Amino acid sequence: MTTPQLATFKIPAIENEPMRSYAPGSVERKALEAALTQMEHELPFEVPCIVNGKEVKTGKIAKQPMPHDHARHLCAYHEADKATVASAIEGSLAAKAEWESMPWNDRAAIFLKAADLVAGKYRYKLMAATILGQGKNAWQAEIDAAAELADFLRFGVKFVEELYTQQPSKNAPGAWNRVEYRALEGFVLAVSPFNFTAIGGNLPGTPALVGNVVVWKPSPAATYSNYIIHQIFTEAGVPPGVIQFTPGPPAEVVAQAINNPNFAALHFTGSTFIFKKLWKDISVNLDVYKGYPRIVGETGGKNFHLVHKSAEIRNAVIQTVRGAFEYQGMWFYFSPPKCSALSRLYVSTSVWNAGFKDQLLSEIAKIKVGTPLDFGNFMGPVIGRPAYDKITGYIEKAKAAGGEVLIGGTGDDSKGYFIQPTVILSKDPKSVTLVEEIFGPVITVFLYEDENYEQTLDIIDSTTDYALTGAIFAAERKALLTATNRLRNAAGNVYYNEKCTGAVVGQQPFGGARASGTNDKAGSISIFYRFVSARSIKENFVGVEDFHYPSNLGAMKWGNVEM
Repeated sequence: MTTPQLATFKIPAIENEPMRSYAPGSVERKALEAALTQMEHELPFEVPCIVNGKEVKTGKIAKQPMPHDHARHLCAYHEADKATVASAIEGSLAAKAEWESMPWNDRAAIFLKAADLVAGKYRYKLMAATILGQGKNAWQAEIDAAAELADFLRFGVKFVEELYTQQPSKNAPGAWNRVEYRALEGFVLAVSPFNFTAIGGNLPGTPALVGNVVVWKPSPAATYSNYIIHQIFTEAGVPPGVIQFTPGPPAEVVAQAINNPNFAALHFTGSTFIFKKLWKDISVNLDVYKGYPRIVGETGGKNFHLVHKSAEIRNAVIQTVRGAFEYQGMWFYFSPPKCSALSRLYVSTSVWNAGFKDQLLSEIAKIKVGTPLDFGNFMGPVIGRPAYDKITGYIEKAKAAGGEVLIGGTGDDSKGYFIQPTVILSKDPKSVTLVEEIFGPVITVFLYEDENYEQTLDIIDSTTDYALTGAIFAAERKALLTATNRLRNAAGNVYYNEKCTGAVVGQQPFGGARASGTNDKAGSISIFYRFVSARSIKENFVGVEDFHYPSNLGAMKWGNVEM
């Protein structure tokens, strides 16, 4: 049945979700503590696959350990097998026609309701799952699982409304031109990471908003929080089959999806290595597909702070501590860290000696590391054993290469995977911890002479393959301008006198280029262009009665000869 559109609708005004403080004695702190207590009493949870709106229990069980207490696990989940993935793909294609034909105002209402469920009914449950399962403290869970996820959903609706209004500005006499933004032909594969619950919701949500159907493979280390998001989508009214929830072995689930002729797009956040491999695998399959698949990915980063001699020292120090350690970088198989976390710190020698070094080490010494259940801990655990071993291994490599550990450099994996915030001083601008991805609570400092500022810009630009985020600290406008121009391609997000992390949906569109991804800018309208296929329609109102054009009429003369 066709639903009549009886009006042109305008969505409610969209604002960023207000963030709550979780101060001692506050209402929100008590509510979060209650949610954590309840979740701890009920775990471990059983998580099924969700295919065509039904629970699928394959019997092939994997577990999501809690990184602060690795002997326990938050959930046991059923891994999608070959038959489950095949059913998910088939079911999504069956659901596609009705979903993409649903009037826009109804799709918008579903996702606006989902945002309200995130911000209200499910806020503390979702945060508790993020704290226990992904090791975030209360503030970082609030930023991620509550505020950013709600923002992605609400601003997504706003951006799609704006997209649909973009129409041709000219029409020929007696005709009308218009453009429709179709969903892609086939299904979208969404592969989400462990480190941001919000990305778990955004990767399937973005293509679904514009009428696509999605097979979603969540990260093994974020299975439970992502399962709650799927429950929220369902409660908000996303029809069965539109977003299929298929946790499981990454290689097997992804390979089965990208080998299908109806594969239309990849929406990915993860490691650069895996993204490049998937791109190659997709390219090999081009003759299999109905069309050219869209590939959208955000991967790694080797992000920098540059401190000029004119920088305000105190601000640069505090921003550096937050940028590096407020949610430590992590690594887990193919999942990314907080990809924007600070890793490289370039400081003017005069500033370093004028108090920057002493203040930096003094502030880092105050950081408490431990279980996220203790609200006084600023840093929690890294995500798992592979992360712990990789990060501590890089610290040892740095020391062996002559790097000086100024603070930290130690870890404790007896109960949880805890690593102390670490600062390494290197005299070699191409040392291993300045070049390679670590994704841990480790920053490497390189000092430069004041007169070598511009040469240092070239070092920053050429040291790594990545180009995600960077920050420039300077009071002199010329220094900011010079760095911005010389580092034009070195970061997709640049900050002046502000840490290199913390992009806000609707305020700073986020994404990087080079080896950091396709720079399609999550949190902006541009990401939605990648998941639609435009069709131009011209309607003629006035018929024609002759096929001749005026230029065809009358005889043509060539000199004195009539042709």
